[in-house]
Amino acid sequence: MLKTAVELIKKAQQEISCVDVASAKLLFEGVSCSFLIDVREAESVAKSKVTQSIHISRGLLEMEISQHCPHADSTILVHCAGGGRASLAALTLKNMGYKQVYAITADFNDIKTAFDSESTAKRSV
Repeated sequence: MLKTAVELIKKAQQEISCVDVASAKLLFEGVSCSFLIDVREAESVAKSKVTQSIHISRGLLEMEISQHCPHADSTILVHCAGGGRASLAALTLKNMGYKQVYAITADFNDIKTAFDSESTAKRSV
């Protein structure tokens, strides 16, 4: 039986840690080795991007993540436009062996507003 994207996302969200924007921001600011990964497509990122994020399209995640996050214990927060792709990407990272992976299940504009506030923009990655 074929599964829909919605079914795959729901299943992924049962196996990963999902966080809201406020919790994600606290995790990002509270851990010295944290990464904010944007898994949207390049066209979307070209229009608007969270300042501190690293762009890796979901389709290239497995091949590029180790260049940015070489340690399994790094805190990785994954976001997209609404949480679906972030959830699937977080499951992929978990299956790859990353231990502290979180999917931000929120609207991109809410993520951008929260993360591009003055206090977060001053943080260096």
